[in-house]
Amino acid sequence: MLSSKQRANLRSQAMELSPIFYIGKLGITDEIINQLENAINARELIKIGVQEACDYDAREAADIIAPKLGAEVVAVIGRKFVLFRRSKDPKKRVIEFD
Repeated sequence: MLSSKQRANLRSQAMELSPIFYIGKLGITDEIINQLENAINARELIKIGVQEACDYDAREAADIIAPKLGAEVVAVIGRKFVLFRRSKDPKKRVIEFD
């Protein structure tokens, strides 16, 4: 569970990120989940966009995807959302908190 200070830190870092995946008219597929799993393993913090053709809004998509990845929803802004999951290997951690 993230503290409010950690969440604010992650939100500020996410401002500089571009979405690396978009959820489209096919919705949330196993392929998307696998790709997101690989991305979050490598980056810890990822931004995802939801296209207008998708049946889900950003909050719904975040609430479906986050538990599947074991991630936390950091922010939902418009048609984008940010997920965070700490790397299990301390040597591969990209984001450090004070």
